[in-house]
Amino acid sequence: MDYDALLAHVIALLQQEKRLAYRVLKRRLQLDDVVLEDLKDDLIYAKKLAVDEEGKVLVWTGDADMPPLTTAPTPQLAAPFVPQEARPPQAEAASAAASPPDAERRQLTVMFCDLVGSTALSVRLDPEDMREIMSAYHHRCAGVIGSSGGFVAKYMGDGVLIYFGYP
Repeated sequence: MDYDALLAHVIALLQQEKRLAYRVLKRRLQLDDVVLEDLKDDLIYAKKLAVDEEGKVLVWTGDADMPPLTTAPTPQLAAPFVPQEARPPQAEAASAAASPPDAERRQLTVMFCDLVGSTALSVRLDPEDMREIMSAYHHRCAGVIGSSGGFVAKYMGDGVLIYFGYP
């Protein structure tokens, strides 16, 4: 299961149960510590759908009206652009009365952040120490990105893929 599918599964579980102990979550989904930390950062700081309770429990804080996610959302395609002068007058009145579009055009900024020298650092450090450094790095990135209005799209080793202007 890829990370996005795993995240959607955890969100669905969290919505359904409202509270999940980290140990139980690790056991149910056979997660390692690094993936669990990534999920926590994503849910708590990036998406703001949950909070940490005493370092032991993940608690749902998302919108109660939000429909449960069973799979990762699929992107919707925008309707083709038709210039104003090419539209018949009846279409203008119909489009004004219609519901808002499922998709919209917007400016999106994509950024990739990489920890310089991490390979050399990983050779010198104990794996547990390197894991702690990477966890702190991901946590710090998620905090700064979230406070700047960004969205952590994906953690890739020592890199972070970030979107601004999304969702």
